[in-house]
Amino acid sequence: MAHKPSLHPLVATYSIVARDPMTGDLGVATQSKFLAVGSIVPWAQARAGTVATQANANFTYGPNGLALLASGLTAEAVLQRLVEADPERAHRQVGIVDANGGSATFTGEACFAWAGGIAGPNFACQGNILVSADTVTAMADAFNNSNGPLAERLIAVLQAGQTNGGDRRGQQSAALLVARAGGGYGGNNDRYIDLRIDDHPQPIDELARILRLHRLLFEKALPEDCLPVTEQLATEIQNLLQEVGYYNGPLSGQINDETRTALEAWAGVENLEERLRSDDLIDPQVLEYLRVQATG
Repeated sequence: MAHKPSLHPLVATYSIVARDPMTGDLGVATQSKFLAVGSIVPWAQARAGTVATQANANFTYGPNGLALLASGLTAEAVLQRLVEADPERAHRQVGIVDANGGSATFTGEACFAWAGGIAGPNFACQGNILVSADTVTAMADAFNNSNGPLAERLIAVLQAGQTNGGDRRGQQSAALLVARAGGGYGGNNDRYIDLRIDDHPQPIDELARILRLHRLLFEKALPEDCLPVTEQLATEIQNLLQEVGYYNGPLSGQINDETRTALEAWAGVENLEERLRSDDLIDPQVLEYLRVQATG
């Protein structure tokens, strides 16, 4: 049967929307043989929920779905409203998770095979133009059998989906979006992690690499994981800053204003400013990065 033409992009993809019950983080991860899938599929808002819109993707499902979730509606109720209002629903695929972990997934009957989804507590997995149902089954199993930070779990889910068939046309782009209240850069928004691989032969592996880099540059260490700046360590820091060309003062063994200014200037160039502290502690990742740079 011929499919009715649509003005919406055909995003053959697989995705997961999920909530971390420990932190309340809300996230989406997706992969597709489609350029820049992250510009279309993933939507998330802290304390509201998360949406993945795909197949003949209806962009309005993202912002409208988040607005409905923010109003307090459940994932199931939001899905019903979105789909019932869409005359092209037979061509749509969408997954939704609300802030309480309720989930829903929908696959229109006109989506290209294999197409379908699985929803459970705190997650919904879905895909279209897949090799088989094994992709979505493996994704659901990977989420249910994993622990740790939500971002790493979501990438593991994508990897499980790819290992078990994935998009039958191949790979091209991948994206990861995790929302956390105040979790964005500088604490001024909820975009805790927002990473996209727009065109790459192995986008999931590249996404995992970029996430590791994101953790290095922007993740703040807990106070108990930081090192007290003793006189010996302060002298080392001053010496290292001299080696990289940011400090010209004496090796006093004190983190004085001149030393702190030099450290801040170096960290700003290396994009490590989010890891700096204003007390007498130093993030071990910052120290190790400085050591490697000074000796490398």
